[in-house]
Amino acid sequence: MRNPLSKKVMEIQPSGIRRFFDVANTMENVISLGVGEPDFDTPWHIREEGIYSLEKGRTYYTSNAGLLPLREEISRYLGERFECTYDPDEILVTVGGSEAIDIAFRAMLDPGDEVIIPEPCFVSYLPCVQMADGVPVTIALEEKDQFKLTAEKLRSAITEKTKMVVLPFPNNPTGAIMTKEELEVIAEIVIQHDLFVLSDEIYSELSYHGKHVSIASLPGMAERTIVINGFSKSFAMTGWRLGYAAGPREVIRQMTKIHQFLIMSAPTTSQYAAIEALKNGMDDVERMKESYNQRRRFLVKELNDMGIPCFEPYGAFYVFPNIRRFGMSSEEFATRLLHEQKVAVVPGDAFGKCGEGFLRISYAYSIDNLKMALEKIQNFIDTLS
Repeated sequence: MRNPLSKKVMEIQPSGIRRFFDVANTMENVISLGVGEPDFDTPWHIREEGIYSLEKGRTYYTSNAGLLPLREEISRYLGERFECTYDPDEILVTVGGSEAIDIAFRAMLDPGDEVIIPEPCFVSYLPCVQMADGVPVTIALEEKDQFKLTAEKLRSAITEKTKMVVLPFPNNPTGAIMTKEELEVIAEIVIQHDLFVLSDEIYSELSYHGKHVSIASLPGMAERTIVINGFSKSFAMTGWRLGYAAGPREVIRQMTKIHQFLIMSAPTTSQYAAIEALKNGMDDVERMKESYNQRRRFLVKELNDMGIPCFEPYGAFYVFPNIRRFGMSSEEFATRLLHEQKVAVVPGDAFGKCGEGFLRISYAYSIDNLKMALEKIQNFIDTLS
């Protein structure tokens, strides 16, 4: 019998995060600091709107692009919060931000087009580029630069085949951000080389060092940028599976066509809940952000005090401490920590080769859980010395 599987898909490596947590899930009493999911419930008024939509029998398909009132709210939100101006027909509602990333690459790439991907980064970019027949070109970001994309690194990666640059900020897994001044330098290079940007801003509301700036708000960049965002992280709506893309009308039109054939429309109940989130949920966002910020400061201090160097992240809800001094690979350190102390973190190389020597630790957990985990981490490194 012939091989039923696609060579392209078989060559894509499984997620390093999932591989590690498949092991962790077989163990009992594990303290997990690995999953990038808010520990808050979706605020009640948002859940209530979803319930009400079901009670009213709103269980039908919406338009392919999403409910018009939701796209109008997204338009208003992006304008007010980030000075990005989009008409509703320049916005597509998707099944999470991950779908938006996938279909953006499919809509924009021809075979052989190169996409620059700064690493460490979210695990989906590289395989999505490959499945769209693009060529991923990775850039290794460095701790000395606070894991920010520099002009020098970007210029060195551009070739005549480069079409897109991924901007994954605020960053998963490092927590790095880019300031307006830093983005202006990147924007100048993008315009000079006639490139496009996929700007993943799913953590835009979780920025602790001033207000988040979208590269799409800079002069000349709106027509070159696809902004990816959603409701999972900011509004604690991970299971509602709702995201969106905003960008040039012609790109969104082609993305919508792909979405139309693959998905039809995002979940109707989730869309009604998201309207309520955007209209009345910003106080909830600020409350959760304040809690994350407290945990962030606590975790960074404690890790540095115990001799695990950790640069201060200013976005998302992750820290990315350096464990090279222990003479172990990230995989070995995380595996031994799991088996010996029952604390689950993610090896840094799950987010790219340059993540080797680091760990991703999420602080989307209570202070009590963080304290217990830190005690066990201290016990572990004590045994090493």
